[in-house]
Amino acid sequence: MDDTISTAAEYAEAAAIPRMREVHCDPDSNTGPDGVPDALRKPVVSKSPAQWAYERLILYIQNFEKQLDAEHEVAMGFAGDNAGVLRIAGMGYFDPDIVTFYGSDANGSRMQLIQHVSQLSVMLRALPRAADGGPATRIGFRLAADLEADPEKD
Repeated sequence: MDDTISTAAEYAEAAAIPRMREVHCDPDSNTGPDGVPDALRKPVVSKSPAQWAYERLILYIQNFEKQLDAEHEVAMGFAGDNAGVLRIAGMGYFDPDIVTFYGSDANGSRMQLIQHVSQLSVMLRALPRAADGGPATRIGFRLAADLEADPEKD
């Protein structure tokens, strides 16, 4: 039991700041009780549902990509749908409640998924990298860098 005494303001602030914890078979993959990056530490109550979903999805995509070898890149499967997969090339949000994914399907055709946050169900998948001969794309790291550079994040 924690015997730390907090003021009401400290208690309210701690309750509003996002927390994250994941446990995996591989101990190096565990985030611990405080695995939230600094870019996501803005209190939840000050973000729209779309921004909050977008930021957490970036974290999940980036963590997924860290587990991939050089021959694979991240794609998104559609849960409960036969639309296939979308090789993620971009992501965005539109306040207050829309998240958008940009990319292409297995045949290289452009795709865009526009989804309300209440319907959000994302399955990340590893696909062999594109046959263009270039290195595997790592969109999660670009999205995270953009989030860190966002002047409106504070």
